[in-house]
Amino acid sequence: MMKLFAIILTYNEASHIRECVESLRFADHILVFDSFSTDDTVSIARQLNVEVIQRRFDNYAGQRNAALEAVAGKANWVLFVDADERVTPELAAEAQAVISTTTDVGFRVPRFNYIFGKLTKGAGWYPDYQTRLLRVGKAHYDPERQVHELVILDGSEGTLTQHFIHLNYATLTQFHDKQKRYSAYDARILFQQGIHPKPQNYILQPLRQFRWRYLTLKGYQDGLHGLHLSLLMAWYELRKYLILRTLWHTNK
Repeated sequence: MMKLFAIILTYNEASHIRECVESLRFADHILVFDSFSTDDTVSIARQLNVEVIQRRFDNYAGQRNAALEAVAGKANWVLFVDADERVTPELAAEAQAVISTTTDVGFRVPRFNYIFGKLTKGAGWYPDYQTRLLRVGKAHYDPERQVHELVILDGSEGTLTQHFIHLNYATLTQFHDKQKRYSAYDARILFQQGIHPKPQNYILQPLRQFRWRYLTLKGYQDGLHGLHLSLLMAWYELRKYLILRTLWHTNK
């Protein structure tokens, strides 16, 4: 019998943790891997009778690798779930079915993203595959990719058909906060690669980002919502190059 553990990485997720845990009751074991939350996340998790391990946060890849190490020898498979995600009964059934028969060592899971409360299928937010169902001992996260984690598999990868429900970006403020962190991170990567911003980058790169999001990735299918998101992502593309310029000026 294959044992499936569900792992939730948390930091101050009191508003989400209860519903997330309840959607994972199908798993053989639920582990909340917490980064020393300062709200009620841990107390709620313990009230729900799930295991809690706390570890100081270094980066996402480090947290996920530490969680994998924590369940080694106990679980055959893990399903990583973010606190703002929900596992549907259909996804639960599919995950349980595949792990008992597959030769794959990891599976991508598509996500339905709800942004500002709206199901968003254009502008790059669908199918938004996440490699989250992993064979223990056959998967780890690239330590060089501290954001936008990259799973490295010792074997083949499959794709599930059922979806996570992702309650992504409830407010515009939340969206701005995260995209500011992402654009700063991406700017640092370009800086480390020795890339200098060119004058045309401040115009052409945001335009390309908008065209890619709105036309190529069909943001227009989501109406004004898709237009809004495509424009926001174009702005953060511009911000990335402005930060890159600042990094070079500071370096000089």
